[in-house]
Amino acid sequence: MAAADKPLVDKTEALVQVAPVLADWLLIAPLVTGFIFGSLCLMTRKDAKNQSAIAIAGLTLNALFVILLFSQVQSRGMVVMTMGSWLPPFGITFAADFLGATFALITGIVALAVGIYAQNDINRTKKRYGFYPFLLLMTAGVSSAFLTGDIFNLYVWFEVLLIGSFGLLILGSERAQLDGATKYAFLNLIATTLFLIAVAYLYGIFGTLNMADISRVAASGADEGPRFTLAVLFLFAFAMKAAAVPLNFWLPASYHTPRISVSAVFAGLLTKVGVYALFRIFMTLFPSEGAELGLVIAIIAAATMVIGAIGALAQSDVRRLLGFVVISGIGYMLAGLALGSAMGISGAVFYAAHSMVLMTALYLLIGIMGRKMNTFDLHRAGGLYTSDVGLAAVAFVLVFAASGLPPFSGLWPKVMLIKASLDVGVWWLAASIIISGILTTIALVRVFAFSFWRNAPTDERDAGTLNAPSAGQPVYIATIGLTILTVIAGIFPEPFIAASDQAAAQLLRPQVYVEAVLGQTAVAEMVGSAR
Repeated sequence: MAAADKPLVDKTEALVQVAPVLADWLLIAPLVTGFIFGSLCLMTRKDAKNQSAIAIAGLTLNALFVILLFSQVQSRGMVVMTMGSWLPPFGITFAADFLGATFALITGIVALAVGIYAQNDINRTKKRYGFYPFLLLMTAGVSSAFLTGDIFNLYVWFEVLLIGSFGLLILGSERAQLDGATKYAFLNLIATTLFLIAVAYLYGIFGTLNMADISRVAASGADEGPRFTLAVLFLFAFAMKAAAVPLNFWLPASYHTPRISVSAVFAGLLTKVGVYALFRIFMTLFPSEGAELGLVIAIIAAATMVIGAIGALAQSDVRRLLGFVVISGIGYMLAGLALGSAMGISGAVFYAAHSMVLMTALYLLIGIMGRKMNTFDLHRAGGLYTSDVGLAAVAFVLVFAASGLPPFSGLWPKVMLIKASLDVGVWWLAASIIISGILTTIALVRVFAFSFWRNAPTDERDAGTLNAPSAGQPVYIATIGLTILTVIAGIFPEPFIAASDQAAAQLLRPQVYVEAVLGQTAVAEMVGSAR
């Protein structure tokens, strides 16, 4: 009876009072699609043909959902949905701004291309042991990481994508795979542990895990010391996940060991999640700390660009060479973050989207080249031009795009980053971009020259013995499809630059994110505290 006499608590201001519109469900569609179709693939693992069809259907549906989500963000602005009937910061929030929606869109396209390619690249045994379920799980984890509005759930989605990536990495259980997986798992475990420690420290300081709420509270300017410590911890953890120098050594030790389909999706997606997290932390949560660490991030960016390109020059295995090209590309994205200007951030976002497509396409390309030559060793390569002129044309386009040469997609973000560097007088960062571009061009032209222009080895032991897939087969469809995207982005860059500009504009105004998630009252408090 005593409990009945207590006054009732009015929870109306903490509860969701209106049902979400149908379009808001697009935020969790990649997660639901990945889990449902991954489960279906697991149940049909003994039927490789039907499993492939189910996986391609799921990846196609996922791509459709992220396209619709991106169009919603373009037309409506940020799309926000909070789970469990509780309003933020109490409920778990999913939020898509231009940055998250763009990265989720590219993730859907890349995953679909790899799923199509894998039909001919992954044998029946590896399909039975879970290639497609792991691919769908990893895709769901990556997409959800781009769309979550809760920093602890960012950690959760990191774990989900890592589980999928571990499964993909060890499929086949070859000695080189297990060795690469051990290094990959150990170093990612260190980064994840640091991330979790930082999240616990953050919750102890701010008492919230909702990103918009953290941004609102951080704007008060209190606890400067702990906030800077947090920023350094997050920088270290996510720089390792992004494979930035000097924390990059796990990537070239592992990315060349699995099947090409796996290497391709890793190169396209995994390091970009670390880059995305750095942008979210230093542009939305702790922009002042990001500005203070700008010089450190710029030095890391320059070192990553140049050392990655030098590492590519030193390789004779094409798969390892591309691993260093992935590392070098991370430096361009970090350069935009370090600059912190509208053009710098826009260039970094454009470059990240370009890199997700390009690096996937390059790995798929060398998979075809390796099958035709029966080797990935440049010392044994040759003879491809006479056997497949069409493949030479695709390789020529992708080499130009990766080098930042016109008229392909790599040119425009590099020009934007160089101009942004010169605008603020950081000439050495602009020089690093140019130098790494030249070195990357030399490394990739070397691959093209050795593989296509040089005659095939005359020694029968060195000659390729595998027949290339015909042009109508899935491996060509996936590779050419991604190559066409790089051409379109290079010839018609305006819509891509406009989208990158919008992403940069939102990142530079964290109050837009706070207002979309928490409402106008929270923004008023945020602005008042800043004053």
